[in-house]
Amino acid sequence: MKSKVTVFGSYVVDLMARAPHLPVPAETVRGSMFKMGPGGKGFNQCVAAHKAGADVVMVAKLKEDPFGMIALNTMDELGMPKDYMILTEETDTGAAVILVDEQTGQNEIIITPASNDTITAEDVDRLEDRIAESEYILLQLEVNQDANERVADLAVKHGCKVIVNTAPYSPISDEFLSNVYMVTPNEVEAESLTGIPVVDEASAKRAAAYFREKGVKVVVITMGKLGVFISDGSREELVPAFSVKAVDTTGAGDAFNGGLLAALSEGKDLWEGARFAQALAALSVQKIGTTPSMPTREEIDAFLEQH
Repeated sequence: MKSKVTVFGSYVVDLMARAPHLPVPAETVRGSMFKMGPGGKGFNQCVAAHKAGADVVMVAKLKEDPFGMIALNTMDELGMPKDYMILTEETDTGAAVILVDEQTGQNEIIITPASNDTITAEDVDRLEDRIAESEYILLQLEVNQDANERVADLAVKHGCKVIVNTAPYSPISDEFLSNVYMVTPNEVEAESLTGIPVVDEASAKRAAAYFREKGVKVVVITMGKLGVFISDGSREELVPAFSVKAVDTTGAGDAFNGGLLAALSEGKDLWEGARFAQALAALSVQKIGTTPSMPTREEIDAFLEQH
């Protein structure tokens, strides 16, 4: 059985400011803290999977400018392979401006994709050997969608299972979904994609049925404090969330997705994998930031033992 996994997706540098409350239009708020570091859904998810012990590589497109070097230096520090990173001189590295309410942990984010929107067919085709030896490949909707579609086609060709974290929301075609093994929307994205407001287990079942009718085998809907709803065709269940005090919820969904990828890569079943991923996410929201908040495998195992 193949144990290698791949994350194909976005990298941006995170520019994060915390304040006593989020500004309303035309308001200037005095912040309490500013931090700059590596981010982007794809990069966050790959770091989470790597620190959790997965044999994973990151594929993202960036320029070797000051923002791009933050990614490459972070990968060196964490011992992450850089072989499949796509370097460009034509477009700047992407960036995200993140505002965090330090009272509630809630956030507002503006992303400028830049190089993430310029992944070519040639860029994707150079990854074919890695896709061929991967059991799973994890995608998001933060890069140009034609690149995701080409990756999915190659994955199906080589028997690699495609997981799509449908964030941030963007319309996707039925043809693309037919190539997808698993989707992992949150409740807001699930409603946007299906038209079904997801507020409880019953509505989550209806949303899952929509995806399954499109050919998706497994549906995992993250529902915040309610937990995670999972449907795999033979079993449907809402797995309760761990109760922790959140300091910063930025990147919680990325933590979950990276954790689930890591768990599946080592042969855990879907339900055990979801529990592992929830533990990873619960630990991540107790620290400030995205990539820096991803826990180590030792921390995850200790948390699961305590709970």
